[in-house]
Amino acid sequence: MRLYSHGFRVVAILVGAVLPAAATTQIARQPLAEINAALQAGEADKALGLIASLPQGGLDIAQAKFLECRVRFALEQWNTAASACQRAVELDERNSNYHMWYGRALGERASNASFLSAFSLGKQVHQEFETAVELDPRNAEALSDLGSFDVDAPGIVGGGIDKAEQVAAQLDKLDPARAHQLRAEIASNRKDYTTAEKELKAAIAASAHPALQLTVLASFYRHRQQWDQMEAAVRSAQSAAEKDRSAGVALYDGAGVLYESRRDSALAVKMLQDYLACNSKTDEAPAFVAYRRLAELERQLGNIAEAQRDQTAALALAHEYQSKEAKH
Repeated sequence: MRLYSHGFRVVAILVGAVLPAAATTQIARQPLAEINAALQAGEADKALGLIASLPQGGLDIAQAKFLECRVRFALEQWNTAASACQRAVELDERNSNYHMWYGRALGERASNASFLSAFSLGKQVHQEFETAVELDPRNAEALSDLGSFDVDAPGIVGGGIDKAEQVAAQLDKLDPARAHQLRAEIASNRKDYTTAEKELKAAIAASAHPALQLTVLASFYRHRQQWDQMEAAVRSAQSAAEKDRSAGVALYDGAGVLYESRRDSALAVKMLQDYLACNSKTDEAPAFVAYRRLAELERQLGNIAEAQRDQTAALALAHEYQSKEAKH
């Protein structure tokens, strides 16, 4: 989850009595590695096919359910994602990341639920994020999620600005860039946009991957309708990503800022193409979504053949995915 952005153990198996332990481990974990590779590459159909082919019982079944949760989350199938993550948590309740992703899936369910359902789900989200942090106090992602929840949620479901400030203090020791980003959220909640901007710039200076934080700043400017500053931040993110091979997701995020603001479609196309060509793709920036956006942008630019090609590529990766625009 990225500020202002668009933003799972082992159980016994019967064959274990027949095959040596090393053999059963290899049987179980090689498919899991393949599933994770497909997930990171945005190959949702392949990942789900591999998951469906797994035996009903096996080593690391909790991890398999966690990966299924991640695939369904990328597909924006919130109910199915939450169910898969819930099963992973039930199988391994001591895994911090399982709880964190379960909280994320529940949070998306809450954002699409009725008021009463959202209230109940909100309390569950807070509980899952808190549990994730209790299980691993050094899980900076979980702390960041908890802090963001505290900023936006009322005290009745466990949130509160005072709690968010405490989380920011914890992040200071683990991930200063995330701490500054959280303080920017707090400042924005208080409508202190000057402080929010300063905190986001401090996050860029503190980050080992400034390209990622630059896209967060760009998104902040988009919400403030500061178009020149937004475009400058996107271009800075593009330049920084070219020098940082592990920051390819910044190309996706930067293109997303331009896509959502309907500005500089040609640059957005270039950034999406570069993201799809890089070796640092991630399920939190799904390749099939990148292809869908690329197709729409190409269509707007009059490049019909290219748009059809990219649409076909998106369907080949994830035929179940429906964009938010299509859902409405």
